[in-house]
Amino acid sequence: MLKSLSIKELYVPALAEGEGVGTAYEYFAKRLVLARWLKNLPKPAHILIAGLPEKYGSSLDFLQLAQELGAAVSVVDERPSALAKLRHSLAAAQKEGWLTAVSPQLIPVPRLADLQEIKPGFDLCLGSEGLQRLDAGERPDYVRHVRRLASRAALFAPNGDNMAHTNISGLAGVTLSEMQQLVGPEAKTGYIDMPPFPPGITRTEDQREQATSGRLEAIAMWGLGYYARLEHVLPTAVRRRQSHIVYALFD
Repeated sequence: MLKSLSIKELYVPALAEGEGVGTAYEYFAKRLVLARWLKNLPKPAHILIAGLPEKYGSSLDFLQLAQELGAAVSVVDERPSALAKLRHSLAAAQKEGWLTAVSPQLIPVPRLADLQEIKPGFDLCLGSEGLQRLDAGERPDYVRHVRRLASRAALFAPNGDNMAHTNISGLAGVTLSEMQQLVGPEAKTGYIDMPPFPPGITRTEDQREQATSGRLEAIAMWGLGYYARLEHVLPTAVRRRQSHIVYALFD
């Protein structure tokens, strides 16, 4: 159902967001999970992005997914700055020939945990790096609204058991057990996004641009793609400590 895009290809929308290889790797890892899950489900016609990332990127990978599926997409967020960042990132990606067939509806809301004004009827809800920025008492309300609004949902959050990642990123985290308590036993949960390089690496603009065309960079990203496909065979204890993301899929 989804195209087989490489990390090098996903580097283009990541760069449009002002991010780098780490974000492209994250997008690749999430697509592996979503592709396996979605291939056995009805094709969604309308997708809701329930909150944009707190800090890194603008979820252009979700817009890419919507474009590939031919689905309409709506985006809700309570921060005008995040919605403006999405518009800017999308325009930058479109200049590079990406996401030219998608036109998201942007919907500002007063609070992410309170989506009562949003009407149900979505086939799929997606959210990444948003759940952790809610207070613990608000998270059940958010999940309840997600279930009300869409027949299926996939949520991704920073792994609260990987302190190295959360400390360097400056993000709060959600442990897998906390995610499981929120979504219930019927949801499929797990760890993903365990790149073989330390978090917090920064690169200059020239280095980022070089990565789009350099041969050695292309070979390195090709190798990263194979590594990402093998993450799930690593021991759970290793993935708990090293993975950047916990996820939940439910329908």
